[in-house]
Amino acid sequence: MPAPTHRYSPRLYNADLGPAPQTWNWYNIFAFWMSDVHSVGGYVFAASLFALGLASWQVLVSLLVGICIVQVVANLVARPSQQAAVPYPVICRLAFGVFGANIPAVIRGLIAVAWYGIQTYLASSALIVVALRFAPQMAAYQQSTFLGLSYLGWMCFLALWLIQALVFWWGMNAIKRFIDWAGPAVYAVMFLLAAWVVWRAGWGNISFTLGSKGLSAGESAWQMVMAVALVVSYFSGPTLNFGDFSRYCRSMHDVRRGNFWGLPVNFLAFAVVTVVIVSGTLPIFGQMLQDPIQTVARIDNTTAVLLGTFTFVTATIGINIVANFVSPAFDFANVAPSRISWRAGGMIAAVASVFITPWNLFNNPAVIHYTLDILAAFIGPLFGILLVDFYLIKKQQIDVDALFDDTPQGRYWYRNGVNRVAVQALVPAAVAGLAVAFVPWLQPAANFAWFIGCGLGGLIYLVLARREQVQPAGSGLEAGAR
Repeated sequence: MPAPTHRYSPRLYNADLGPAPQTWNWYNIFAFWMSDVHSVGGYVFAASLFALGLASWQVLVSLLVGICIVQVVANLVARPSQQAAVPYPVICRLAFGVFGANIPAVIRGLIAVAWYGIQTYLASSALIVVALRFAPQMAAYQQSTFLGLSYLGWMCFLALWLIQALVFWWGMNAIKRFIDWAGPAVYAVMFLLAAWVVWRAGWGNISFTLGSKGLSAGESAWQMVMAVALVVSYFSGPTLNFGDFSRYCRSMHDVRRGNFWGLPVNFLAFAVVTVVIVSGTLPIFGQMLQDPIQTVARIDNTTAVLLGTFTFVTATIGINIVANFVSPAFDFANVAPSRISWRAGGMIAAVASVFITPWNLFNNPAVIHYTLDILAAFIGPLFGILLVDFYLIKKQQIDVDALFDDTPQGRYWYRNGVNRVAVQALVPAAVAGLAVAFVPWLQPAANFAWFIGCGLGGLIYLVLARREQVQPAGSGLEAGAR
């Protein structure tokens, strides 16, 4: 990356955070979403939508509505980063101030650390299947545990942790190449697995309505709304920091085209293949298996087990890197650019993911439930504030040089580098999201925490920002004094 032509403050700039060359095309974005969807978590999530007791057409309509909302939001989030060629935490300086942007950056980074560890743990269970298949004697290493994980579990977890770290360490170009082939490779194996399931179970035993509950019309309508909300919440994390990737795109046309093929088209195809596989496990194995690793482990063909395991490991590495490695790498680098590079930020996240012992988090359903709710409570307001500021307050105008200017004369300095209006909007919106998650009589709205947070955060920010814009000069509240 060439040195900047303007003086950028070392407290705000390093080569990783500065404007990047824009060489990605639509296929790279399509591959990004393929890597994001194709994981063990994505597999289970897609199958769960068909287990709501709805008819197949109702599930597909709900899925398409939800994923189209995600597509619209992703296009909106992508524009400022593509326009300025900078990552998510730098774009947050528009609304939060050059130093205040560390608030949303650290929030997103910490969330990514937790999920990075959990996804690594999930994928490592696939390696355990292979290890026991080819070396049954290694089962002895499952008898002893350390910090809640067996010795064999530690071996597989650390092996996968190292593989992911190596891919990341090679840089963004290596990540781009990885996701470009990983998504299609996973699809090929998923289609093969689906074909094997149909062959063994028979097409007549494949049902597109898993666990039908005979719902009334009103209940079905509510379940469809819930399904839409779940889809949006599930993709809220990677969508928030989508700018980390759209910054590399040649144009917004490439971004929109990649999002179209990568979201509604890709997710619909993946969901259909998933439900075929899950549905077929009932007649084949006598029980419905929503965990793809369990399905692969029961296949009596060693080659198939190897291929399936490799697929799910590859898929999980893909989502982990794009959703949970790249994000905290930029987020933590943003805190101290002169001391923390993109690679250093990513390794901080990777090391932290081990110390939180993610297997203990994942094995406690209550903790996972609260983690998801807290995720939505904070991420929703960040969406609302970011989008309202860029589209309604800043009118899509970005002074790129000012993003790296830490002087009081800088456009995004506000007061001491922090825009209090953004913080004042974030706090009540996040509290409202937490309330619907933890206050018992509000919990029926918990699945809508993202929408509540996004709407409140954006609305409060819009009101406060416009109120300050109309303050008379000399009041101390004009834009330059915030």
